[in-house]
Amino acid sequence: MMKDHKTVIITTVNAAWTEPNSIFDLFMESFRIGNQTQSLLKHLVVVALDQKAYSRCLDVHPHCFALTTAGVDFSGQAFFMSADYLKMMWRRVDFLRSVLDMGYNFIFSDADIMWLRDPFRRFYPDGDFQIACDTYKYDSTDLRNLPNGGFTYVKSNNRTIQFYEFWYNGKDYFPGIHDQDVFNKIKFNPFILQIGLEIRFLDTAYFGGFCQPSKDLDLVVTMHANCCLGLENKIHDIKMVIEDWKRYMGLMAVTGQKHLSNGSWTAPWRCGMKKSKNRRIAPFRSFSVN
Repeated sequence: MMKDHKTVIITTVNAAWTEPNSIFDLFMESFRIGNQTQSLLKHLVVVALDQKAYSRCLDVHPHCFALTTAGVDFSGQAFFMSADYLKMMWRRVDFLRSVLDMGYNFIFSDADIMWLRDPFRRFYPDGDFQIACDTYKYDSTDLRNLPNGGFTYVKSNNRTIQFYEFWYNGKDYFPGIHDQDVFNKIKFNPFILQIGLEIRFLDTAYFGGFCQPSKDLDLVVTMHANCCLGLENKIHDIKMVIEDWKRYMGLMAVTGQKHLSNGSWTAPWRCGMKKSKNRRIAPFRSFSVN
């Protein structure tokens, strides 16, 4: 649960993802059907990247913030690694740096991540910067893990502010590369040790996704629709996640049990690491926008 008033939950959306019955609606539904996640909605700030998304947000949520970029239209689908996609990603990094600069801790979550349990009990107490993974193979401190910037928990302090400035400046040293690939390069940089930044990688057993799904519904905290090409495919498989979770929660209510040892996912169906490879797309953040 949220223990202070200096931590906010942030997501970003544009018009394409705020269409009725699209990603944003499913994201909000996950908070309502999750286990002890409903109260977290009052801490959620939805950052709209265009006017249509901002208006749609105001219709369904009290905390909306319009973040526009001069000369750039973010309202449509920004395909993976397109020029608009890169602009969105770096605009987001810079915005999150400003949040830290104001003294706020944050959880950043892509809107295609379903929140099924309260994540705070699974965060590390000693981590400045904690990030989910496409694939988690080692331990929480091993830099060889393959992270996914779609879900991060970051504490506001001098170390994280310096890190976000360093990360953002990476766009100039690695032109044409998105934020996540730049992170994978700079995480080994001696500057990280110099500032004393504590990085922690979050286990996919709890913070899973279509790249590496969490196998046990008794443990899952979030489910990310990563490794997925195309908005329709993403929506299809997220709806499967929602239905799986409703079925799981219903069984627990009927049986009176707190754990179901045989709980598992039917999703992903259209998405996932193998399908991504077959379609020759990168497993990292391979989706339309955000």
